[in-house]
Amino acid sequence: MVTTSVRSVHRVTPNVKQFRLRAPGHTFEYEPGQHTTVRFERDGEEVERPYTPTSRPGTDEVTLAIKRYDDGTASVWMHERSEGDEVELGDLHGDLHLRNPDRDVAFLAAGTGITPTMAMLKDYVDRGEGDARFYFGETDREHLIYRETLDQFDADYGNVDVTYVLSREDWDGPTGHVQEHVVGDLGDDLDPEGTDFYVCGVPEMVVETTEDLADAGVPDDDVYTEGWEGDEVAEE
Repeated sequence: MVTTSVRSVHRVTPNVKQFRLRAPGHTFEYEPGQHTTVRFERDGEEVERPYTPTSRPGTDEVTLAIKRYDDGTASVWMHERSEGDEVELGDLHGDLHLRNPDRDVAFLAAGTGITPTMAMLKDYVDRGEGDARFYFGETDREHLIYRETLDQFDADYGNVDVTYVLSREDWDGPTGHVQEHVVGDLGDDLDPEGTDFYVCGVPEMVVETTEDLADAGVPDDDVYTEGWEGDEVAEE
């Protein structure tokens, strides 16, 4: 466990804040896409919740983007933090990280499931040798996290293509569920047998996406997943 201090707080969307946490003298080493845990006591009980840094490893800081849920525990507690407050973090680990930078990749994110995929996209921009497609699903444009950064990646790197999919807003871009557009691109913009797929979102979205990809001919070994707002991704 590492004790950090809040260096800055920035509101990213109406219900998401970004926290820059620093631990002087400590170096955070991890694979981009892996997660830490925030730990604290509430009403005499220890609370522990996972969050994924969007920052690069190898420094004494991590950056966490956290969505506030009105009935949440950790998210509400974190949104009450301000500069100078202490936050305890657990070790960084997890199975969601870039496997092979020599292959083409497709990142599929919904909501704050963008945090590990954003970290992996940054890693791929540094090390990747193929093409990266990034699909980000949200309810509306107001809640798109890191849109400015993603637009910059799309503009600056010829091997990066970003697609936004909105489920509750009429606009001139794609609408509906993000996985529908990924499956629709298979065979045209995406090689189902030559691409690694990284999927993160609510467990139901992750399960549905992996099933759709399998039905479309994507090998199971080329799909890497993680669900948030749940202990694990599993069919009920």
